[in-house]
Amino acid sequence: MSELTELSGKQKAAVLLISLGPEKSAKIFKHLDNEQIEEITLEIANMQKISTELKNEVLDEFYHLLEANDYISSGGIKYARQILTKAMGEKEADNILNRLTANLQVRPFDNIRKADPEQLLNFIQGEHPQTIALILSYIQPSQASQILSSLSEEVQSDVTKRIALMDRTSPEIIKDVEAVLEKKLSSVITNEYASAGGIDSIVDILNQVDRGTEKNIFDQLDEKDPDLSEDIKKKMFVFEDIVLLSDQAVQLVLREVETHDVALALKTSGEEVEEVISNNMSDRATEMLKEDMEYMGPVRIREVEDAQQRIVNVIRQLEESGEIVIARGGESELVV
Repeated sequence: MSELTELSGKQKAAVLLISLGPEKSAKIFKHLDNEQIEEITLEIANMQKISTELKNEVLDEFYHLLEANDYISSGGIKYARQILTKAMGEKEADNILNRLTANLQVRPFDNIRKADPEQLLNFIQGEHPQTIALILSYIQPSQASQILSSLSEEVQSDVTKRIALMDRTSPEIIKDVEAVLEKKLSSVITNEYASAGGIDSIVDILNQVDRGTEKNIFDQLDEKDPDLSEDIKKKMFVFEDIVLLSDQAVQLVLREVETHDVALALKTSGEEVEEVISNNMSDRATEMLKEDMEYMGPVRIREVEDAQQRIVNVIRQLEESGEIVIARGGESELVV
């Protein structure tokens, strides 16, 4: 019997992270909750020696699961099964899809996500804002952003708020909406509730709308629900996104922030962020920044996050004043 079949899911995750190395594993940890991190860390700590054969088996399984998930996302389960069967045989294809669907469910509105946004807009723009919010929560952010941008200004902010506050939707409601859209469920919903919407969902959408749509939405949200508006804004641009700015914009930001805040902010950032910042500072300033970081010693995560947020606030202020422009998915913009 293969060693792989004797491992639990958590143990496989531990082997995978060990195989990937500390740098890549650290990036993966950022997407896990505290409980998951603790459980996997415990498994890693309890592992003694891992054979090369077992590492390869875990990596192969992980690769095949990712590949199958991509096939499902692009063409549905039927398409994924056809491709996998041709590549590795019916039995192995079934094994991979069974392992994948045991933990992941194909999201509702699967067929709708393949439709043209303009067609979707014509079909749903007369629906209740809650129905529109539900549909936009499930389809691709690129589709949702186009549809949201095309709605009336009043409906835009209403739908945005409903997506942000959406938590869980009963399968009965999903079935009703899909029935109205004359679509069948893409998979059997086995859980009592299906998760959709929330702050992260609307952030994904708003990150791809044009600046005018975004401004209108936040202008109205600032009046109707300022706390929610602020929560969304905080996730619209995070410190690590500074790598997406032009050199001119980064230089302008650096002139407006404290060097100590930059040193603090870089404590938990990757090499790419540090490189972007260093490339936009003089040699002397870069040297002083590195010295500040070296002599700073251990700091609390909260201090780092506060420093990063202060820098993000400066970026937002500069954008609002028109001194820099952050390119959105709906348009091509330059720094002015």
